[in-house]
Amino acid sequence: MQLFPKISDAEWEVMKIIWRGNRITSEEIIISLSEKMDWSAPTVKTFINRLHKKGAIGFEKSGRNYIYYPLVSEKDCIRTERKSFVEKVYDGAVSMLFSNFIEEEPLSDQEIERLQKLLEEKKTQRKK
Repeated sequence: MQLFPKISDAEWEVMKIIWRGNRITSEEIIISLSEKMDWSAPTVKTFINRLHKKGAIGFEKSGRNYIYYPLVSEKDCIRTERKSFVEKVYDGAVSMLFSNFIEEEPLSDQEIERLQKLLEEKKTQRKK
């Protein structure tokens, strides 16, 4: 199984832009994050460099521009973060995560129906 780099909250913001753009220049990343996070260009470049050193992104030079692209998928990173969170907070007990969430969060009728449907589908899959 591939190991995924530990990505900080700020680096996640950069990765979201790169995943969305897939191949994106540093200038485009800086513009997106300057508007969203009010970060300076040097701050964004620091996060880009960290992500490159961690092996999360790659780049190629095109003239005077650097074009960045993801080396790890968003889906795989989310899966890794989710597993880490469940282990750290709930000692790996997924049912406790869902129990706490359902008990503490307000849910619409539509959300409740969707959750019930997912649980029924999961139950059916296990019987196969």
